[in-house]
Amino acid sequence: MSVEQAIFFSILTPFVGSVLIVLTGSNPNLRETVALITGAVLFYLVASIYPAVAGGSTPSVTLFEMLPGLAIVFTVEPLGMIFAGIASFLWIVTSIYSIGYMRGHDERNQTRFYALFAVAIGAAVGIAFAGNMLTLFIFYEVLTISTFPLVTHHGTPEAKRAGRVYLGTLLGTSIAFQLTAIIWTWSLVGTLDFTQGGILDGKVGGLTAAVLLGLYVFGIGKAALMPFHRWLPAAMVAPTPVSALLHAVAVVKAGVFTVLKVAVYIFGVDFLSSIEASQWLLYLAAATVLIASLVAMKQDNLKARLAYSTISQLSYIVIGAMLASDLGVIGGGMHIVMHAFGKITLFFCAGAYIVTAHKTEISHMRGIGQTMPFTTLAFLIGSLSIIGLPPMGGLWSKWYLMLGALEAGQIVIVAVLVVSSLLNVVYLLQIPFNGFFSTSLNNPEPAAKHNHDADHDHSHDREQSQGIREAPVPCLIAIAISSTGCLVLFFYPGPVFDLMRLVMGP
Repeated sequence: MSVEQAIFFSILTPFVGSVLIVLTGSNPNLRETVALITGAVLFYLVASIYPAVAGGSTPSVTLFEMLPGLAIVFTVEPLGMIFAGIASFLWIVTSIYSIGYMRGHDERNQTRFYALFAVAIGAAVGIAFAGNMLTLFIFYEVLTISTFPLVTHHGTPEAKRAGRVYLGTLLGTSIAFQLTAIIWTWSLVGTLDFTQGGILDGKVGGLTAAVLLGLYVFGIGKAALMPFHRWLPAAMVAPTPVSALLHAVAVVKAGVFTVLKVAVYIFGVDFLSSIEASQWLLYLAAATVLIASLVAMKQDNLKARLAYSTISQLSYIVIGAMLASDLGVIGGGMHIVMHAFGKITLFFCAGAYIVTAHKTEISHMRGIGQTMPFTTLAFLIGSLSIIGLPPMGGLWSKWYLMLGALEAGQIVIVAVLVVSSLLNVVYLLQIPFNGFFSTSLNNPEPAAKHNHDADHDHSHDREQSQGIREAPVPCLIAIAISSTGCLVLFFYPGPVFDLMRLVMGP
């Protein structure tokens, strides 16, 4: 199979898998086998493209031309290779986890869940391999629409309200801002192709460039830059595997990936550094990092705390783009990978606590490490990676972000990253510390504490039982894989770093 064929089938496979999942929906075992096989095939196809991209090639496939010079085209460059690799691999891991979670939590509409999950992954791969902003925008919107029913999965009034916030924010920002920027760019330069060094350099003046940059950044609502962030905490009413999809596998990663693509291939790093607006967007991202971290500290609901943590961590990547330095962009790209493994581990653990101990509030998780030691240890590993401490992969992305800030002369940003890491310590390590070293409250949680969390099944509230009692085996397998990934990325960050160096050119 040629590289071009592998690109085409990488886009097609998840959508075909979605149809097969629907057709086999009456047989849960067969349906889930189809989901796992589809994920494995996709990862194989994406992996088969890697040698060519790592060798400096940018293979491309054009589906059709809409207007002269404006086509639906897929081009695999190093940054897209990273995103597609993460999305395809973590789809397999999340599918394994979902088998244990969806069955263990007696979720309804499981066929719909697996089918739409496949569509969302297909959209993510389409975004990763998009050769121009038009192609990216189309798959960006497919991703929003396909994940909306996943957010509203439980069908409760709260889930429907969250879905309205989710859909309204993401479609509103993309249509009002991002689409406007895309059309304006096309009218100015006559192309939307992602080009090394950017397509706007020398073509637009300072004010126009500043307005365009603002339209692009705020139009990418999936990056959750304040004030367009409320959709992310609202979406936590969804089942935990959906939270993992939103935070680690596809949705928010599609947002920050798009920010990096725009910075590198639409504006170009050199031109971006000359735009004054990049400075105030840089400081807005820094403010988002700190404010979201402070809000996270006040959340007692674990998934809500992790949601605000994600908002903070996403702005690390926006900072990497707005620093407009080679090392900053490299650090931002590496953080896509490091955060994906760390945050998916934390959400997997949060779901395990829900399924096994029926606990959603941090204040009721004292001593939980004594009954769920494996899960709590994995939570510690994921936390250390998010914080950026060795021997976890999160160290490297924060290291290069700080170097990028120094390269750009932004000492304030270095201070923000340090303070943010200290705040990470406070609001993340509280859970494993209290889990292992505090005495269990051994009391069922008041139902009133959960009226905002549809992941919690009030009919099953009960005291934590004595002895070790972990989540279903598929959940534990997924947790083991993702937490091991945090460790492996510390010792072997080379492939990610090498691809990001290629993003910045020879």
